[in-house]
Amino acid sequence: MVSLDSSFLIDLLAGEERAVAKAQELDRTAEPRFITAPAAAEVLVGGYYLGGVYFTRTKTLVDSIPLLPFDRPSCHEAGRLGSALATRGSPLSQSDLYIAAITLRHGERLLTRDRGFIKVPGLNIEGY
Repeated sequence: MVSLDSSFLIDLLAGEERAVAKAQELDRTAEPRFITAPAAAEVLVGGYYLGGVYFTRTKTLVDSIPLLPFDRPSCHEAGRLGSALATRGSPLSQSDLYIAAITLRHGERLLTRDRGFIKVPGLNIEGY
């Protein structure tokens, strides 16, 4: 199972070649895909901003992907992780912290092109 970061979904919506190829690979393998609420919100910001057909495509895509719950254990993971990263002097943005914590808590790997996630200990990252 894989958690899709906003960077992947934005690239996919833009028709970026590597993202499209990765999506096709995921389709072939029928691997379950999920999205975190913070990643979904990041993608929807762009959809609402651009409006029109882009909004429709964005909403359809985001609404078709099951959400990983941002439950109490995810909150604790975010607190633990945020504290550890701040102590090391390498904090994440709130949104990325939540994406990482939810993905870690559910034991998923994160499909992203955002290299900022490499500083998250234990997070399984897949690029494209």
